[in-house]
Amino acid sequence: MERLPAFLKDQYARDFRVADDGFYAGRVAATTKGRENCWERWAAFCAPLGVDPFLQETSFSTRVGLLKGFAGRVRTGYYGRGKQVQAGSVSSAITSVGQAIALATNTNPTKIVGSEKLLPRLQQMLDGFRKADPPTVKQLPVEADVPEFLVKRGLEPDVHELDAAIGDLTMIAFYYLLRIGEYTTKGARNNTKQTEEFKLGDITFFSKDLRGQLRCLPRDAPADLILAAEGATMKLDNQKNGWKGVCVYQESNGDPIHCPIRALGHRCMHLQTHGANHHTILSAYYHAGKRFDVTSDHVSSALKQAAIDLEYPLVKGIPIERINTHSLRSGGANALALSGYSDTQIQKMGRWRGATFKEYVRNELACFSSGMSRDMKTKFGFVNVSGNAFSDITDACVNADYSAPVTGAVM
Repeated sequence: MERLPAFLKDQYARDFRVADDGFYAGRVAATTKGRENCWERWAAFCAPLGVDPFLQETSFSTRVGLLKGFAGRVRTGYYGRGKQVQAGSVSSAITSVGQAIALATNTNPTKIVGSEKLLPRLQQMLDGFRKADPPTVKQLPVEADVPEFLVKRGLEPDVHELDAAIGDLTMIAFYYLLRIGEYTTKGARNNTKQTEEFKLGDITFFSKDLRGQLRCLPRDAPADLILAAEGATMKLDNQKNGWKGVCVYQESNGDPIHCPIRALGHRCMHLQTHGANHHTILSAYYHAGKRFDVTSDHVSSALKQAAIDLEYPLVKGIPIERINTHSLRSGGANALALSGYSDTQIQKMGRWRGATFKEYVRNELACFSSGMSRDMKTKFGFVNVSGNAFSDITDACVNADYSAPVTGAVM
C-alpha cells in the first residue's frame, strides 16, 4: 500500500473497507459478543498450562485433552452461575473456539479434517452429556381465549393504555404467529439481536371494492375504513432466520372485537392520533402525553395472569410456569394444525425456514389423539400376501374353500 500512488491507495482502501463491512455485517452482534467472551475464557484456560490457544504446535492428544477439559469446565457452570449447564451450551462453547481459531488460521482443530463433524472424542463426550441432561421443559400453547381475555380487559372503562396495547399486541401475535422480539421493545440484554420490530409503516390494510376485488387502503385512510378493513399485511425488514422484506397477510375473522385486523387498526389509529410517524414501532403507546413502550415482561406477566383467570391449570392441565411469550406463537401454530391446515401453510404463516415449526405443535394436547383409539380398534382382516415366501403354507391352503366369500384388507 505504501508504494502505491495516492489515487490507487484510495481505491484499494475503499475495496478493503467494503470487504470489512461485509464481513462484520455477516455476523449477528449478540453471537459475536458471545464468541468473544468464549474466546477470552478459552485463552485464560490455556494460559496457566503454557499452551498456545490457537493449538498450532499442539499434538492431537494434547489438543483433544485441552478441549475436553475446557468443555468440562463450561459444563460445571464455572463461567455462569455455578450450576451445571446442558450439552447445548457446551457444544456452543466448543464451536465458538473452533470458529475463532479457523478465522485466524484457516484450520478448525475441533473438527475432523475435511468434515463438519466434531472430533469423535468430543462428539462422544457431548453425547454423554446429552444422555445425562434432564428433558427440556418447553412452553405450552395458549388458545385464542387468552388474547381475547386481554383485549376485553383493555376495553374496560378507565383502563390504562398499557393494558389496551397489550391486548391488541397479543391478539396480533397469536394470529400472525409473531416472535416476541417482533412486537415488543428490545431490552438491554438483547439489543444486539437480528430481529427487527414492526413499525407503523410496515402495516398495510386492505378492503374490497364494489366488484369484490381486494384493494389496499391509502396510509391516510380515515379511521372508519381502517377499522373495517378486510385484511392486513405486516412487512418485516429482518428476522431471526435472516429473511428480509417478508410480508404476512391475515384476514378478518369476522369478530367485531376479537379480531387481529381490528387489533392492528386500534394500534395504528392510536399511534397516528398521537402524531407518530411511519418509523414508530408498533409497541409504542401514549399515556398522559408521554410515549412508553410495551416490553416482553409486560406481555409475559399479562399472559400468565390471563391463564390464571381462565383457570388453565384446572381446565386445560397447563401449569402457569409453562406459559410465557412463546405460548402465543405456539398457540397460533397449534390452532392452525388442529383446524386442518397443511404443514406448508403453517410454515409460511410463521415464516419458518425448516421443519422446526413442528416443535410448536404440541403432541401432548388431547386433540391430536382424538378418535385414534376408536379407529385402531377396527379389525381390518388383513392378509400377508408374502407369507408363502417365508414358510411353505401350500399344504394348509391346498384344500381351502376358495369359493367362500372373502372380506378384509390385503397387504
